[in-house]
Amino acid sequence: MTAMPHESLTQADILLEGFLALDTPEGFRAELIEGEIVVTPPPDGDHEKYISRVLRQVIRKSVVDMDVSGNKGLKTASAVERPRNHVIPDLTFAPAAADPFAGADPWMPSDGVAMVLEVTSSRPNADREVKRRCYARGGIPLYLLVDRDTSTVTLFTDPENGDYRELHAVPFGKSLPLPAPFGFDLETADFL
Repeated sequence: MTAMPHESLTQADILLEGFLALDTPEGFRAELIEGEIVVTPPPDGDHEKYISRVLRQVIRKSVVDMDVSGNKGLKTASAVERPRNHVIPDLTFAPAAADPFAGADPWMPSDGVAMVLEVTSSRPNADREVKRRCYARGGIPLYLLVDRDTSTVTLFTDPENGDYRELHAVPFGKSLPLPAPFGFDLETADFL
């Protein structure tokens, strides 16, 4: 009998295997972010209110028709010696003409994603810092953050070297221009 060589698994491989095998309770989200498994409970109603406000405007006003997902798992590059990030944005937008979600695996690459949206919840610093870096590493052109604690909406743009180079923030009640492919001003008066 011939012995077959076995590849030794790295700690990152073991972490990724454990993450992918998780069986989270219904309604909970499990993500692998910068080497940490994060399980998030179902959101409260205010969280969903902000998501709804943004979604309605994108569908009605966007210059380019958008497909949207509220549960799409995205794989993005991660820091050295960590498995790829596995993140689930509150909303993921991509041009409908590209049909990015059709036939996609549960965890798809972020190629073709135009914008992701996060609304802060139980771990606001993760949305402000960690997830921002994840999305930038994935090359997602636009990251929209609705920060309930600071009552601001921030658009991060121009991803480079693992972060966004520009940000545009407005307080709730002011409008925020969304560039192409959206091409409209996001109104936030009803966020108050």
